[in-house]
Amino acid sequence: MILRTEGLSKTFEVGVRRRRVEAVSDLTLSVPEGEIFGFVGPNGAGKTTTIKMLMGLIFPTRGRAFLFDAPIPSAEAKARCGYLPEHPAFHEFLTGAEAMQLFATLAGVASADRRRRCDELLGLVGLADAAGRQVRKYSKGMQQRLGLAQALVADPAVVVLDEPMSGLDPNGRREVRDLILELRARGKTVFFSTHILPDVETLCDRVGIVIGGRLRDVGRLGELLSPRVQAVEVTAVAGAGGEAALAGGRVISRDGEQVTALFDGEEAAQEAVGALARGGGRLLSFTPHRETLEDFFLRRLKEQPAASGPGEAAPVSG
Repeated sequence: MILRTEGLSKTFEVGVRRRRVEAVSDLTLSVPEGEIFGFVGPNGAGKTTTIKMLMGLIFPTRGRAFLFDAPIPSAEAKARCGYLPEHPAFHEFLTGAEAMQLFATLAGVASADRRRRCDELLGLVGLADAAGRQVRKYSKGMQQRLGLAQALVADPAVVVLDEPMSGLDPNGRREVRDLILELRARGKTVFFSTHILPDVETLCDRVGIVIGGRLRDVGRLGELLSPRVQAVEVTAVAGAGGEAALAGGRVISRDGEQVTALFDGEEAAQEAVGALARGGGRLLSFTPHRETLEDFFLRRLKEQPAASGPGEAAPVSG
């Protein structure tokens, strides 16, 4: 495994009374090489705290983490890992090209390779035309892409991204998604946290769900989500004789004779389609709805027990 944790935990002391709050508790997981792993949870679930421990920015209260069997934190582990924080910050008076030169120098990239490497990465993230512009003139999406470029400057084997789609418009999110897929195609391992669940369904090989500082589920989406059909959406041109066929469902839209109804189960929907045909209607679409990651996540969130003691308050960091 390229990245693994064993019982990773972090407890903070907050307030004047130094109340102990466990932000992450006994987190054990592993990520194999070449995988896109989604680390999912609501705000305050412990995602950012976990990532900061993985990056050696804060120390765990107990437990261990390893990168290529090198303990975290260690110089060996840091040299093989790139990191994009949730809110990247830059020297705004520098241009994009100058900022990348600085990052490459700090990362130890050989001076003979720096310009080529920086130009390549600015092109990869779509900032080649803005390389000569000061960072203070970059949009939020452009700054996020610059942050991705700096995370890659040392050609790391593992890239850790904390909320990489945060604050981006739909086009920016698509560009970041495409870049993450490109990283996997280049043999990188990507570990990213998010609460934007459709991005996880689109990108991830596996997902870990963390709620209240604890890892609740981990696995492939096909393993976590129920294959059972939960509802069926039927769209038909009902006509005068077929309208009654859809009465067993809940009409969710109507456009002249075209009606869309939602049925609670596949059997009820099949019966409606049969009645529709007998009544002279015309079926346009039959769309089964299975459990989505959002459905699964909300169900697990509802199962989260309420805090009951002074040491069990909500986590203090994302």
